[in-house]
Amino acid sequence: MKARTLGKDLTVAAVGLGCMGFSHAYGAATEKSEAVEAIQKAFEIGYTFFDTAESYLGTNTDGSISYNEELVGEALSPYRNKVQLATKFGVRHDNRNILTDSRPETIRSSVEGSLRRLHTDYIDLYYQHRIDPSVPAEEVAGVMADLIREGKITHWGISEANEDYLRKAHAVCPVTAIQNRYSMMYRDYERLFPVLEELGVGFVAFSPMANGFLTGKYTADSKFTQDDYRSAMPQFTADAMQKNQELLALLYGLAESKNATPAQISLAWMLCGKSYIVPIPGTRKISRLTENAGAADIELTADEVRMLNKALDGMELSGVFGGSPMAKK
Repeated sequence: MKARTLGKDLTVAAVGLGCMGFSHAYGAATEKSEAVEAIQKAFEIGYTFFDTAESYLGTNTDGSISYNEELVGEALSPYRNKVQLATKFGVRHDNRNILTDSRPETIRSSVEGSLRRLHTDYIDLYYQHRIDPSVPAEEVAGVMADLIREGKITHWGISEANEDYLRKAHAVCPVTAIQNRYSMMYRDYERLFPVLEELGVGFVAFSPMANGFLTGKYTADSKFTQDDYRSAMPQFTADAMQKNQELLALLYGLAESKNATPAQISLAWMLCGKSYIVPIPGTRKISRLTENAGAADIELTADEVRMLNKALDGMELSGVFGGSPMAKK
C-alpha cells in the first residue's frame, strides 16, 4: 500500500485499520481467534497502521471482557517492527457516555497498561482520547514529552482536538496528529486544515465512511442489535436513508466511472484532497479490508475533488452520529 507521513516523521500506510469494532460498539465482540486472524490478514494485505484504545472493551460470548488492545497486541506481536501502533488514554465509558481523566498519574498508569496489553515496549502514536477540561493542555503535553524522553512512546496526538487546545499543547511538545471525525457527511473539522498545515500536524480520520453508511450497503430495512451503536445513529433511520439518496447516487456514479465502490470513492475523496489525511475505517470482514485498502490506489483529479466538494456543499444531508455526550467525573 502507498504510504504517507503524519507530522514530521511518522510514516504509515495511506489507509489504516480502526480496530475498535472487533470489541466495542458494534454488537458482540468478535471471537478472539477470528479477530486475530483478521488483523493479521490486514497486515498481509498491506496495512501497517493499527488504531485501538484502552477504553475499547466488549463482552465475549462466555461473558468475559474483550480487551481490544490485547487482540491487537497478540495479532501484531510477530510483526512489531513493521507496524505502527496507535492507542489512547484519558476516557472510560459509562454506558454511552464518556468520562474524561487526563491527570498525569492516570496517564502514567494508562501507558503501562497499554504497553502490557499490546505486548510492546513502546507506542508509536499515543493519543489523548478526549480533552479533559480540568487538566490544562500544557500539563498533558508535558507528560507526553516525558514519555517520549523515556522511550515509552515515540509520537503523540489528540483526538477530537480543537484549535486552541492544539496550539497550546503543540507549543510544549509537538503534536504528530489529531484524530477527529471526518467524512463526506461530517466535514466540521475542515476548519482546522489551515492550522494543521501551519503546524505540520497530520489528520487521522475516524468514521471516514460515516459508520458504514457511505458503503451504500445499508437500507431503511437494515436492522441492528441494541448493543450496536448504529441502532441509535441518525444516518440509519428511514427518513435519513431517503434524505441521503442524492449523496449515494453521486458516489455510485463516480464509482462506476472509476471501476471502484462507493466506499472506495468516499476514502479516495479525502486521500486525494489532502496529503496529510489518513483514514482509519473499521471492519471485521476480510473482504472489506481488501476493498478499503484499494482506495489508496484510486486517483481522483483535483477537478474531481472540487466537484465532489461543491456537490456536498449544496446537499441537504441528514444528521450523522457525532460522538457520545460528555459527562462529569
